Amino acid sequence: MFYEGFGKSMKEEIKNYTYMLLCADGTYYTGWTNQIRKRIRAHNSGKGAKYTKGRGPLKLVYLEISDTKEAAMKREAAIKKLTRREKEALIQTEESLALVRQVTEIPFDN
Repeated sequence: MFYEGFGKSMKEEIKNYTYMLLCADGTYYTGWTNQIRKRIRAHNSGKGAKYTKGRGPLKLVYLEISDTKEAAMKREAAIKKLTRREKEALIQTEESLALVRQVTEIPFDN
């Protein structure tokens, strides 16, 4: 599912996202949100999750879209159970790489 709702002139469409961040210490943080850009800004400003506070700068490395909040939360729980190697394989999927590129090519200050 290629999502085109990240254009500069468009308001971010509310979807349900499961995401992974790479922390500066090399660890991964997995979460879910319905506003990905706002959530990443919160993480990077130290107001996201307790785990990511002090572990920045953080880099979005994985993203997928779910139809419902419940599905995104279920996916988050499943990803958290994966090994590091399995998470790294997931990060390299073409679909995720395309979504991450779309989100990160727009500055986060808008």
